[in-house]
Amino acid sequence: MLLEDKVVVITGVGSGVGRASAILFASEGAHVIGGDVREDWGKETVRLVSEAGGKEMSFVTCDVTQEADVRDLIANAISTHGRLDVMMNNVGISTPRPGMLFEEHDSDDWKRLIDVNLLGVAHGCKQAILQFKAQGNGGVIVNTGSAAGMVGWGGVPYGVSKAGVIQMTRGLAIETASQGIRVNCLCPGAIDTNFALPPEAAFQPKPPELREVLGSHHPLGRPIEAEDCANAALYLASDLSSNVTGIALPVDGGYLAR
Repeated sequence: MLLEDKVVVITGVGSGVGRASAILFASEGAHVIGGDVREDWGKETVRLVSEAGGKEMSFVTCDVTQEADVRDLIANAISTHGRLDVMMNNVGISTPRPGMLFEEHDSDDWKRLIDVNLLGVAHGCKQAILQFKAQGNGGVIVNTGSAAGMVGWGGVPYGVSKAGVIQMTRGLAIETASQGIRVNCLCPGAIDTNFALPPEAAFQPKPPELREVLGSHHPLGRPIEAEDCANAALYLASDLSSNVTGIALPVDGGYLAR
């Protein structure tokens, strides 16, 4: 019970890493409040958490590009449980289509990627820090970055947005350390989730040949699973990492070690 009675807010809880983290965190004793722009996906996560036997989870529709939505999501946690212990800023979108070249992106593509992947995380960090400072006893922020924010890996505007998340994580870790606030991020490699898929293809098993391609990026030879990232997030969210802040933790099957 690594998060027993901790109050945890997770954005992007409707699928992928957010869903896997909600299920794991609730099983570890956390009170999870999830936000997602997709209400149907978010409510399905609530059902899965209950089915897995974790603590009861609540869901709030949230568009992270709207700071007021993120503020309301955290306010829901406060009104229900009286405090916030962990903020996991997990929402992310991909490059509009796989293999898109830098010069093929227009200003709307850039704006969407920055608004969701970078400003969405900034909104969550800001509102969490305001709450942690008001409580006066520290807190934990876990952001979802990407290995593509650490090295050149195609999808340049996407990588730029995720590199911003990593630098924000480092800067905030230093800025808030004296208040007992820890800020870290996890950086997945080639992951097998709904990421980069159209909604109609969501939650469908990947063909074996696609999983083989995903796994081929990593020395360990397997695709990164949402559960791999959830396990890393659990480490960063819990007291197991009580003296760890400012890190970008690769979950990449050894990709960055080459």
